[in-house]
Amino acid sequence: MSLTFSLDRPGSEVSASLIGELDADLASRYPRQWIHGLHSEDADDPNLVFVVVWDGDRPVGCGALRRIDERTTEVKRMYIKPEARRKGYSRKLLAFLEQTAQTAGYTSIRLETGTRQPEAIGLYESAGYRVIPAYGEYVGNPFSVCFEKKL
Repeated sequence: MSLTFSLDRPGSEVSASLIGELDADLASRYPRQWIHGLHSEDADDPNLVFVVVWDGDRPVGCGALRRIDERTTEVKRMYIKPEARRKGYSRKLLAFLEQTAQTAGYTSIRLETGTRQPEAIGLYESAGYRVIPAYGEYVGNPFSVCFEKKL
């Protein structure tokens, strides 16, 4: 495994392809109105961090950090391709995003995942995230599970 991370923008060809795969996976699990991706204005937000995960020369996943406020950021669009799962890539990506957030001065990191993603829930709980009440656009979503971790 030669896992590396590169900063990108969500509109690049590689990033858009990974986001498309993530959206297809989520669409197979949830009704469309309950899927929360990046907002259109995020693409131009200088505070948005978008990361592509590479195994050698193959892009195998992605993740992002979106600023909530000066102390809090949110993990978004975290995804690992099915053929690259169960190799520890998600855990390494999450650690990379956490380190990036901490380096940027954030003291808290939040995220939302869905009730039909037990693998994601298990990852976040094992990484020290605790369940919190739904926040922002996730309030009222019957499929949302929100988490937070102090950095």
